[in-house]
Amino acid sequence: MAEDLSEIRALTARLDPAQVLSAYRAGLFPMGLGEQGAPPYAWWAPEYRGVLLPGRLKVSASLARSVRRFDYTVDRAFGEVIRACADPSREGGWIDAGIIDVYTRLHEQGWAHSVEVWHEGRLAGGLYGIGMGSFFAGESMFHRARDASKAALVELVRILEAQFGNIWLIDTQWSTPHLASLGVSELHRWDYLPRMHAAITGTGSRNSHNRHTPQMNFYAP
Repeated sequence: MAEDLSEIRALTARLDPAQVLSAYRAGLFPMGLGEQGAPPYAWWAPEYRGVLLPGRLKVSASLARSVRRFDYTVDRAFGEVIRACADPSREGGWIDAGIIDVYTRLHEQGWAHSVEVWHEGRLAGGLYGIGMGSFFAGESMFHRARDASKAALVELVRILEAQFGNIWLIDTQWSTPHLASLGVSELHRWDYLPRMHAAITGTGSRNSHNRHTPQMNFYAP
């Protein structure tokens, strides 16, 4: 979790779906300040935002082999994915019951999505986040098998490329050495915001969206 409290724009005691969606459109995301992510929830706006841009994903030879041995689904086990991401035994855990509740409601409304990675019929890893237009705000990922969370990211990129070509944006909140090894870079917030808005609204894309924020058309491969 980030330690720079100057990146906090507001606090709230509780979250609701409409509030969360509005915050994303403004370049904010929620994360609790209490133990294990408990309230109050801060609305964060990092000065330097972690992003994965089209063409930047790094897939090593070993990761490519791992990707081929897994099976993938989308939105088939959202509840299991978010609960695995919220495992309190994980270092730096920040997903509490309030986060699980609001993102589950957003999933039911068609905004929050999960990518599941399976091995021999068991959930091996996955990720979840918010999809708006060709913008995906990644919230968290987990793995129970080697490379399973990385494989989930590779599958997410495949889905975005299939729908939007090279016009999309994945937000990872902050960058880390692990994410950087996969191709994640940083954008200053003043560079990030116009890219984010363009991806949400479809400005300049090959498929122009209407003036309303479209839901991402996730599908099971």
